[in-house]
Amino acid sequence: MAKTSKAKEMEGDVYYPSEQVIAQARLKDWDALAEKAGKDLEGFWSDEASELEWFKKWDKVLDDSNKPFYKWFVGAKTNIVHNAVDRHLNTHRKNQLALIWESEDGKQERTFSYFAMNREVSRMANIIKAMGVQKGERVTIYMGRVPEIVFAMLACAKIGAIHSVVFGGFSVDSLQGRIDDSESKLVITCDGSYQNGKIVELKNIVDEAVKRCPSVENIIVVKRTGQPVNMEAGRDHWYHDMCALPIANGKCATEVMDAEDPLFILYTSGSTGKPKAILHTHGGYMVGTYSTLKYVFDINDKDRWWCTADPGWITGHSYIVYGPMVAGATSMLFEGGPTFPYPNRWWQVVERYGITVFYTAPTAIRGLMRFGEAWPNKHDLSSLRLLGSVGEPINPEAWKWYFRVIGKDKCPIMDTWWQTETGAFMIAPTPVVPLKPGSGTRPFFGQEAEIVDEQGNPVPDDTEGYLTLKNPWPAMLRTIYGDDARYVNQYWTKYPGRYTTGDSAKRDKDGYYWIIGRVDDVIKVSGHRLGTAEVESALVSHPAVAEAAAIGLPHEVKGQAIHTFVLLRSGFSPSPELAEELRQHVSTHMGPIARPEDVKFLDKLPKTRSGKIMRRVLKARAQGLPEGDISTLED
Repeated sequence: MAKTSKAKEMEGDVYYPSEQVIAQARLKDWDALAEKAGKDLEGFWSDEASELEWFKKWDKVLDDSNKPFYKWFVGAKTNIVHNAVDRHLNTHRKNQLALIWESEDGKQERTFSYFAMNREVSRMANIIKAMGVQKGERVTIYMGRVPEIVFAMLACAKIGAIHSVVFGGFSVDSLQGRIDDSESKLVITCDGSYQNGKIVELKNIVDEAVKRCPSVENIIVVKRTGQPVNMEAGRDHWYHDMCALPIANGKCATEVMDAEDPLFILYTSGSTGKPKAILHTHGGYMVGTYSTLKYVFDINDKDRWWCTADPGWITGHSYIVYGPMVAGATSMLFEGGPTFPYPNRWWQVVERYGITVFYTAPTAIRGLMRFGEAWPNKHDLSSLRLLGSVGEPINPEAWKWYFRVIGKDKCPIMDTWWQTETGAFMIAPTPVVPLKPGSGTRPFFGQEAEIVDEQGNPVPDDTEGYLTLKNPWPAMLRTIYGDDARYVNQYWTKYPGRYTTGDSAKRDKDGYYWIIGRVDDVIKVSGHRLGTAEVESALVSHPAVAEAAAIGLPHEVKGQAIHTFVLLRSGFSPSPELAEELRQHVSTHMGPIARPEDVKFLDKLPKTRSGKIMRRVLKARAQGLPEGDISTLED
């Protein structure tokens, strides 16, 4: 890429934005805005929020009087759906496409303008209300990648209900635990969904899960596959039947919400115990997702934006549903994966719909690299102007392949680091920032990151340490639903006054941040966070297993793969058949994504004197690396 005169000299592999990219960019001077936001955090976020519509403006931008329970846009009244749908109806965007959907097999396409989106969301909202769901009550959504998942999320928000989306690949146990914890009254699901040509039995999984969920009163079922499913009279309702009723059709008022009212909860794996229910709110999350998407991907009305994530993860919440629609862009939702039936499936979609901005995970890029360049080269990818990466650090080889083969050496890659908890990008470039393959570059405007040692002291540049965030931000989680103490302990206790991310990172002398990976007991498989505790619990639930340990080891496609170590109960002997049975057992209990790569049988596990399994020792042994300080090892 051409070096611009403005770019300071930087060492290493640096990709500079072209004159054309700079000419097109909304933001020309990254440094000036970063400096302004750094000097006046509240002023920056006030300006950003003022670009959206509010029923009542805030009395105060930030209330930090009860840290770490920060409040943003205090006293303001809004509803994220007003900004994602309603306000566009009075503008030129009314007849612009809000959502494009294509089925896995490519034989079905559905499109929705903002006008049509309003109709669909209102209809779904009327039906949810008819089920007796009121403001503040929880609704669990467990669906495939179909337009109705978007309608369901927006419909809940519209009436002030709190949605809890559970990824459609999770098992009965995972779903049951999440429904129970949220005390959802209503579950919205599909008869089934398609994945790589096979049907995922969503309704059957829901039926099994709700047997142990006394809070559930109704289940709405969207017909997708047409397979026969059990429908319990009085509890289960076909969505298409409900849509035909007079109660479904007609206007539905958008509920006036306080900026700090809950919008959704989303469960994320923790290092210990049950998954954490991360709580996000209407006002701050709305401003955060809008602002980050606007600057980092320079999004505009003419863009056809495609984030390949599943709506069941935070990436799908923030950057398939809410962010793009608040920004008034056109968002693509594709039912299938990158390689079914052939490894050119995504490139067909890019070519067919003229996708301009494409945002995916390093796992997918590494997987597609294995099939070579011929597949993408069959397709016209010239509509693309920006690429993005999310979910885990992208290795430089994959970055360069993505830039060269998919972006044709002209599309800057926006490598974004953020979490379920942060709600929006925290470390990311903008199109005018010089890029280094593998680095997320710098913190987003208004944020300061600091890398510290175990004691909380800043470490020198190019030294690995714990990544912390120094400033509050609007899209931050407000708490762990129903567990304020765990929220404080998990994120704010280790380094008081700053947010602990749980990731290790280093910063280079140019101020660029390099994320290394999780420091707690969370394994990232293909961008999905899985707690070691959950995997170990699933193993120990098998009658043969006395104790278990799970670790993540590097995997060239998935990023990390799950490797497990088990101690057998007396009467059981190690065998390849038992190892396979245990792998399948974990898959059944947690979902196929959690299926271990390997099961090893041990006589004992390395433990501290207090009985904690030393997973880092297992990790080091598995990779033939030094074991580090083992002074606390019991044996």
